[in-house]
Amino acid sequence: MAQISGLAKFKVPLGGQEIELQQIDHAEGGMSLLRIRIREGKRFTIFDIDPATAEQWAHAMQDWAATQDTIMPDAVSK
Repeated sequence: MAQISGLAKFKVPLGGQEIELQQIDHAEGGMSLLRIRIREGKRFTIFDIDPATAEQWAHAMQDWAATQDTIMPDAVSK
C-alpha cells in the first residue's frame, strides 16, 4: 500500500485550475514519486514522476519564469 503525503496545493489565477503536489511512497519497492494532480472543473490530469524528471521539469519552469515580466496576474486584471 502506498503512503500519500500532501506537499502543496494552489489555484492558478488565470484559468482557475487547482494544482496539488503529493509525495507517493510505495512500501513494497521503497520508491518515492511526485504526484502532480491538476483539476479543471470535473476533469483531473495526474502525473506520477520520478525525482530526476521532477528536477528537469522544475529547472525548465524556473528558466522560463525567469524570462517573463514580473507583473502579477492580479495586477493585470485591475
